[in-house]
Amino acid sequence: MLGAILFAISVVGIFLNRRNLIVILMAIELMLLAVNLNFIAFSHYLQDFGGQVFVFFILTVAAAESAIGLAILVVLFRNLNTIDVEDLDQLKG
Repeated sequence: MLGAILFAISVVGIFLNRRNLIVILMAIELMLLAVNLNFIAFSHYLQDFGGQVFVFFILTVAAAESAIGLAILVVLFRNLNTIDVEDLDQLKG
């Protein structure tokens, strides 16, 4: 139940705040943690370690996603002096 609540909060956070890229990244991380919590709960309920193995894979992907997302954010801020998503709609070719 807690995992579903965290997942719903993260979805609401993404839809309510579409302008700030940092908040969007945090909401995505919260969503991944909610999925991990559900995997742990079902793994414990079913007495199977498969869910816990998936949690380690998801945590690894989440760490890589955070590092790459924040690196892209730093580069965008250095070039454009903003992190608003609405200002990032123009591509330079």
